[in-house]
Amino acid sequence: MNTTRRRLLLAAAAAAPLPALAQGRTLPDGPVTLVVPVTPSTAQDTLARLMAPALQELFGQPVVVENRTGASGVIGTNAVARAVPDGRMLLMQGANFVMSPPLMANLPYDPVRQFIPIVRVADGNSVLVVRPDLPVRDLAEFVALAKSKPGDLDYGSPGNGTAPHMSMALLMLAAGIELNHIPYRGTAPAIQDLLGRRIAAMILPVSVVLPLARDNQVKMLAVTADARWPDLPDVPTLAEAGYPQATNTIFYGLYGPAGLPAELVQRVNAGVNAWLARPETRQAILNQGLNPVGGPQEAFAEAVRAELRRWADVVREGRIKPD
Repeated sequence: MNTTRRRLLLAAAAAAPLPALAQGRTLPDGPVTLVVPVTPSTAQDTLARLMAPALQELFGQPVVVENRTGASGVIGTNAVARAVPDGRMLLMQGANFVMSPPLMANLPYDPVRQFIPIVRVADGNSVLVVRPDLPVRDLAEFVALAKSKPGDLDYGSPGNGTAPHMSMALLMLAAGIELNHIPYRGTAPAIQDLLGRRIAAMILPVSVVLPLARDNQVKMLAVTADARWPDLPDVPTLAEAGYPQATNTIFYGLYGPAGLPAELVQRVNAGVNAWLARPETRQAILNQGLNPVGGPQEAFAEAVRAELRRWADVVREGRIKPD
């Protein structure tokens, strides 16, 4: 997407008015910091910047997006865990929130006890891709090749406990295959080695895969979500390819520190849902390769608990070593 169009979409997503929160003790009494614990231009960073003007209108206070990066998202997330629960510091998090904890022996926060999930903002879609010279045409042939060479095929990820790592670990369990994990310091160097044919496979977000696939730099084998992505109608899901137990969806959500007033949580949930219902917001999110979601706070909280249990099981069953 070109820069001008992206700016127009960002502006449009915040255009229609939202009802301001009623004045009262649950209203933040100063500027609000929306912490993004990863680098700019990532999915959660883009979502935070799309949402910030709507939150500002909702609160009647300035909302600043702040990237507090480091330690696979732990530094920024921990800052919110320790924040005063007055609504002045919130967190936009992605898959690391539910996938990383089982792999971090000294995690400085408890993702259940120290956070309140406020609203599920969007779901991410990912694709299993392989380098173009790998002699496979589909997932069945990839699994057969992996079984014929246990541990010989390398796959890359942006790091231990990241979504691409954990999604591939889940597929390995479901398919009964053994691949060699190569963790990188970020997505870019991993993709560079995939394109350089130094590793065999990766699981990557749809938005990253599309330009690579158009240039025939990768082969797409399966979508990890439970439905095909509209821009990739010919790429089957993992379930369609025979591995429904490997299906997983990456969700991005808004969190606050434990102790946030219930009234504030419900009002923010309602305000974000109203923002997500705008056609221009939905289109802006879809253009990022994400699905806008929304829904009740309680449903998001239960989904977070379920995903934490699921990925803890994957770490245990896959014998993945913590950092």
